[in-house]
Amino acid sequence: MRDFHVPGRSGTYATNAICATSHPLAAKTAIDILERGGNAMDAAIAGAVLLGFCEPQMTGIGGDCFALFNTVGDRTIRALNGSGRAPAAASAAALRAAGHQAVPLHSAHAVTIPCAIDAFCRLADDHGRLGLDALLAPAIRYAEEGVPVAPRVAFDWPRAGKALQGHGITHFTRGGRPLRTGEIFRAPGQAEVLRRIARNGRTAFYEGEVAEDMLAALRAANGVHEATDFAAAASNYTDPVSGDYKSATLVEHPPNGQGATAILLLNILSHFDLAAMDPLGAERLHIEAEATKLAYDARNRFIADPDHTTRLDHMLATDTAARLAALIDPKRAMKAAQPLTEAVHRDTVYITVVDRDRMAVSLICSIFHGFGSGIASEKFGILLQNRGAGFTLEAGHPNELAGGKRPMHTIIPGMLTEKGRVTMPFGVMGGAYQPAGHARLVSNIVDFGMDVQTAIDAPRAFADPAGLRIERGFAPDVARALADLGHEVIVPPEPLGGAQAIRIHESGLLEGGSDARKDGCALGY
Repeated sequence: MRDFHVPGRSGTYATNAICATSHPLAAKTAIDILERGGNAMDAAIAGAVLLGFCEPQMTGIGGDCFALFNTVGDRTIRALNGSGRAPAAASAAALRAAGHQAVPLHSAHAVTIPCAIDAFCRLADDHGRLGLDALLAPAIRYAEEGVPVAPRVAFDWPRAGKALQGHGITHFTRGGRPLRTGEIFRAPGQAEVLRRIARNGRTAFYEGEVAEDMLAALRAANGVHEATDFAAAASNYTDPVSGDYKSATLVEHPPNGQGATAILLLNILSHFDLAAMDPLGAERLHIEAEATKLAYDARNRFIADPDHTTRLDHMLATDTAARLAALIDPKRAMKAAQPLTEAVHRDTVYITVVDRDRMAVSLICSIFHGFGSGIASEKFGILLQNRGAGFTLEAGHPNELAGGKRPMHTIIPGMLTEKGRVTMPFGVMGGAYQPAGHARLVSNIVDFGMDVQTAIDAPRAFADPAGLRIERGFAPDVARALADLGHEVIVPPEPLGGAQAIRIHESGLLEGGSDARKDGCALGY
């Protein structure tokens, strides 16, 4: 039980349905959809689209998404890959010849075809109840009337806004300056796009005037995108990957998402008695940091487009984890693997919903870095993601940029099951941090018996090539002890990511947790 003398928040409890996400308006919208007779999928889609206007630096209709979900009366967890592909004419060799070592972050070369809209349309048609017009109505209203900028969004805007260029500056600043807390952000052009999608489905986005608007912006930035690339955009269903950790099973979206990294990380940690350690102590942080370095090295070598990921079984094998665990020195830090992409960023939104029939949806969407590529279309103000920066330019690498390929993705929805029953849909935002965040959240619950909100609130650490980033929530002696073990300890200016989760108790009780590192909440009824 939390100490009520100390500032914090309690978990949210409900018996019918619940939503946890990173902005209150999106959580309320999800609950409204459920009370109108929609199911968890309807609610998650409505909330996710709205988040693009509540947190425009994080996500939007110019980005991608992934989802895990189950259907009523079926314990099977299904996955939907809503990530887009590089344009057919994309070429790593051409970028290498131009002198690039990596895909330029804020260029048309980093723009893959946005696939979230196709995914939302597919999920609504296949698994929703209310229809796309009802699900998009709240986002249309808020895009036109405007959303007050929340404190965390205002905190992110100056840093993220540096990426904006051209029409991006026009649509996402006030005459070139970032929006401030309480100012109203409006996106009437995107409202019109959503209105057309509500009437005509995905073709209203991927063909015709809206697609031409995006193409014009890309061509002006020397992109190689064609109308056929947009028309061909398609999400697809796939099977999750999973791994056991003590009493629980972690279920993740398969590559090109990096969820397998979280499974490998927990497999490595299973060789250490974390439960005997101080949950906020240096010993646990050191072991987690070393396991993270090893798991991320495997991620960098193996995870790519599903058609190019060939060693996934090896990555998830228990023997692999045992060999890696044996490399960890409890008394000394090793160097971290160099990342394929920028080590840490925070530009992702996550929503989870469980309905009265116990359909559970875990959905995550993003435009990658803050304000994505910074490139927005002129008429409709669609901000385009820079997911193509997740490719490598290394010749012959499974994740090498090529036409029609999907890049390695950082965003990962998660689910926990116990004895075959879905017990917790959850997500941890924060770019590359996410697998480490998944593993830490699961360990907080399984090893230390924390409730959902406490597990989310607990301070975080993340080992990347720059050093071991630790939040200010750890005691000063922890930082000193980690430094003595050889870690380059860094206290970052921003917190590490954010998290949302819903615990489904065996009794049927729903327990929601929402991260105070974001502006959101868990709401239920």
